[in-house]
Amino acid sequence: MSVDIWLNAPLAESATRATELRALGVDGVFTFEGAHDVFAPLTLAATAGVDIMTNVAMAFPRSPMHLAHTAWDLHALSGGRFRLGLGSQIRTHIERRYGSTWSEPVERMRDSVLAVRAILRAWQQRERLDYRGRFWQHTLMTPQFDPGPNPHGVPPVLVGALGPRMTEMAAQVADGLLVMPFNTERHYRERTLAAVARGLDGSDRPFEIIAEVIVAMGDTDEDIDRARRAVRNLLAFYGSTPSYRPVLEVEGWGELQPELNLLSKQGRWQEMAGLVDDRMVDALTASGSPAECAAQIRNRFGDSASRVCCYFPGYQVADASIADLVAALRC
Repeated sequence: MSVDIWLNAPLAESATRATELRALGVDGVFTFEGAHDVFAPLTLAATAGVDIMTNVAMAFPRSPMHLAHTAWDLHALSGGRFRLGLGSQIRTHIERRYGSTWSEPVERMRDSVLAVRAILRAWQQRERLDYRGRFWQHTLMTPQFDPGPNPHGVPPVLVGALGPRMTEMAAQVADGLLVMPFNTERHYRERTLAAVARGLDGSDRPFEIIAEVIVAMGDTDEDIDRARRAVRNLLAFYGSTPSYRPVLEVEGWGELQPELNLLSKQGRWQEMAGLVDDRMVDALTASGSPAECAAQIRNRFGDSASRVCCYFPGYQVADASIADLVAALRC
């Protein structure tokens, strides 16, 4: 199992941090849409000799043409190591934060993926660009705007998904699935893998499953307790989102979601974290020493995912512990 680590560093230090992570045995780094741009750190890290990936970039506010150009350039700059991971977000953020359009998210994401792939294919295979989808139409590509074939081939286009319809669609049209980190083993096996199977419908085409895991890790009991306290905040934030309620319902915790949602609207963030008990932390994260975390990750994803993205939110983890985790995942 290949291991990717969140590229959590000031922008100017992105290349240095990616090089340090490579020295720890890490295969790749990923970014997500947070307080900073999702692509800029990967541009700086592209020559560090690690795989680079957005996990995820929001598709709806961006034109497929913009995404295709960025993907082409990062794939070339990294020597063929880039994966374009796309996500949908939720309506409130798309409309009120990005000022963009939200409707029919599964079909809109399908159209975005197909459009990006059509543009990349037109460049790579020297085809006439003639994509006509429900939401996007791309029918003009003059020579001065055509970068031509990428010497490293076409970068994979992946979709981040949680719900069954989005997951099934990803298996139908994308190169891979980015499993959302707010997940339990039961939800993943009963809902996610079943939706992937429906989407592939017996096809043997290459399809990559990449899991993202929230990790609460430390070398001492004190460190582990500190990490577990830190991840509760993120779990409470995820759990307050209505679209994530199915994960809680699978475990019998569905009624917690509206309670968390109400507290979030009131800005009572500390109280939200207090509602996330140890059972939830155990089910939704990998927690413990590096060896224990690795065992939990392998048990949950080892028979189905090719890579795992490890995410350490809200706390610092020692580089030696990261190295131990990577080594344990490869045993």
